[in-house]
Amino acid sequence: MPEKERKGSKVVNLGFDNLVFRERIVAIISPDSAPVKRLVSESRRRGRLIDVTNGRKTRAVIVTDSDFIILSSIQPESLKGRL
Repeated sequence: MPEKERKGSKVVNLGFDNLVFRERIVAIISPDSAPVKRLVSESRRRGRLIDVTNGRKTRAVIVTDSDFIILSSIQPESLKGRL
């Protein structure tokens, strides 16, 4: 089940039992472009990167409203469907 109720807030499964609150997601983007790669690199440098790929290839980059960047191994289209 991709969405679960938790005290009135819905969460989205990012894979490997990692969840994020739906209302915290600002954008789900593909990791292939140079600007996104710079965003990921800068977030890693600042300690604001969360990697939930479990060692697999990064297929989606999730931007949150709290300035964290989350890397997921789930395709952006699949994550969009889970929203």
